[in-house]
Amino acid sequence: MAIKDWPIEDRPREKLIERGPKALSDAELLAICLGSGVRGQSAVALGRELLLQAGGLRSLLTTPIPRLQGLGMAKTTRVRAALELARRCLGEDLRHTSPLRDPADTVEFLHAQLSNYLIEVFACVFLDNRNRVVGFEELFRGTVDRSCVYPREVVRACLRYNAAAVILAHNHPSGVAEPSESDQLITDDLRRALGLVGVRVLDHFIIGTGSTVSLAQRGLM
Repeated sequence: MAIKDWPIEDRPREKLIERGPKALSDAELLAICLGSGVRGQSAVALGRELLLQAGGLRSLLTTPIPRLQGLGMAKTTRVRAALELARRCLGEDLRHTSPLRDPADTVEFLHAQLSNYLIEVFACVFLDNRNRVVGFEELFRGTVDRSCVYPREVVRACLRYNAAAVILAHNHPSGVAEPSESDQLITDDLRRALGLVGVRVLDHFIIGTGSTVSLAQRGLM
């Protein structure tokens, strides 16, 4: 049965308007992003099948387009666009908040930005002398180690933003957020380089699938 033939109170769009987005399941929210189903499947049934096929919402949102069986380019891009809007919304929230006083202020933002990548990505949050966010930038991609994270490029980015302080972050695609020896060495290298130009390194976050580790809170910097 097509969704248009369902009782009004069960239709995802009408339910969202009447009861709010939190009342909808993941499959129903996906159905709204998808816009329509396929032959023999409603948008909700398609959303449910995609979640099952991918192994969950996070996996679905990071699965390369060719691997999403039964989902065309248009529907895939709608879902990806919805995720990107959420990321940008978090970015706006971070930039318009009061000065950062606690590592928890940035964890949600960094997790949304970096946790879904299938490769390692190194990024920085740039702050002014009152710890207000003035920028965010992904600087390096690939295996994050001392050979590919160039201190001079991080220094250059800090000067470009006129930053007084910086928060470092990178993800672990394995999902395990535990810092490695290489992570510690990178942090030490960057602290020394940035110290020469008067930029403070406030923290280095390691982003995993379901957790984030702060090197500052671990006493590693």
